Amino acid sequence: MLNTMPILVVGDLMLDEYIEGSVDRISPEAPVPVLRKRNRRAVAGGAANVAANIAAMGGTPLLLGTVGSDESAEQLGDILKRYGVATDLLITDAERATTTKTRVVVGQQQIVRIDDEETHAISEATETLLLSAAIDALSRVRVLVLSDYAKGLLTDRVIRRLIAEAQSRGVKTIVDPKRPQLDIYGGADVIKPNRHEFEKAVGRPCSSDREIELAAELVTERFSSAFLVTRAEAGMTLIRPDAPPVHIHTHVKEVADVSGAGDTCLAALSLALSSGQDLETASRIANLAAGIAVSKLGTAVVTSEEIAAASADDNIHIHAGSCVDVATAKLIVDRWRLGGDDIVFTNGCFDIIHPGHIHILESAAKEGTRLVVGLNTDRSVSSLKGPTRPVQTEDNRARVLGALRFVDLVILFDEETPLQLIQKIRPTVVVKGADYREDEVVGGDLVKAAGGRVVLVPLIEGQSSSKLIVRASMGKAP
Repeated sequence: MLNTMPILVVGDLMLDEYIEGSVDRISPEAPVPVLRKRNRRAVAGGAANVAANIAAMGGTPLLLGTVGSDESAEQLGDILKRYGVATDLLITDAERATTTKTRVVVGQQQIVRIDDEETHAISEATETLLLSAAIDALSRVRVLVLSDYAKGLLTDRVIRRLIAEAQSRGVKTIVDPKRPQLDIYGGADVIKPNRHEFEKAVGRPCSSDREIELAAELVTERFSSAFLVTRAEAGMTLIRPDAPPVHIHTHVKEVADVSGAGDTCLAALSLALSSGQDLETASRIANLAAGIAVSKLGTAVVTSEEIAAASADDNIHIHAGSCVDVATAKLIVDRWRLGGDDIVFTNGCFDIIHPGHIHILESAAKEGTRLVVGLNTDRSVSSLKGPTRPVQTEDNRARVLGALRFVDLVILFDEETPLQLIQKIRPTVVVKGADYREDEVVGGDLVKAAGGRVVLVPLIEGQSSSKLIVRASMGKAP
């Protein structure tokens, strides 16, 4: 079953401040430059930046970490809310200051960084609160991200317990590590060190492709986890126990600032994996996102539209009829839209495909160049049609729909209506059966307000999944 759920992000939260200005003289008091301040701004950093990027890419992060009882915590909370990131899981620890990194910048050059932080381990009481909240949240997700900046939040107890809990629930775990020894992260599905961190872990240089291939032999003997090693201008290398290393070259045209690029990479990787993409494809998407991030000055988020534009020139392919989650669908649809396609949307349960369904889908496909189908999850079908439905699982229904030649993309949605899905996808045309009036079509007003259309397709008399199921239960031919 492909992911339609949020992503749980647990890690060290930070506030990144930037004081920007110009320097045209040296202080008479000491041989230091005098900054004429022009601007001061703040953005989310650390695990908070991971969550902000997930939200900017169209996903839903559940962010869990600690903040102090201070002004930086208030600023960070306001920033997260602007990105649409909920702050209800954040734990206030009055004994610790909110980690704040202040960078003084002239042009595109940092001249000094000031860190206000405490790096000792959180208290046992805070550990207990954190674990309780995280374990509860794991029941709502299929992907866990551990963003470890070695600021004391991810203790041995927290790391081991969360990885074990995720394993037991079938939740994928992705780790961004900062420890010199990686054994503590054993059991995670993917570990994402940078080149320097990986070199420390394996005890040998990893500058060239050949050197990292030799190091890969060492880690695959010790770990069942996959490794995605970020290598700055050299791109990334994907290491898996059951496959040869894959070198993914960077697409960066110009590096402005590497701050926060690892967070962007982590966000894109988690979203792609949550959509059901294989690890290599997910890594290529993450590489694109990181390349966009380093072209921006300072810690910054990357949007799905930016990834879509970059991926137009990249070898990332999803076959026609693929079933993906909302975040990945948004990336794909944005790419199609950039290429001039008209996006058509329709939705339904499609429990047992019959000629009436085929007629609507085929008619819908003629209204544009790409047909996207919203498919109710098993839970929402049961809610709409009763406890005996659906007859087929969402995976099977998605596979049958995706095999139809006129369906380009299938998206599972768990809500009672596809309104949120339509808001994300922004189709040009919405198609429903003529048993609806135009003013009854969910999302139709939004589409028309943006210059789109609502199309009602005449129904084929007597065609209904419910009627087919009743006839089958009576032993009659459909």
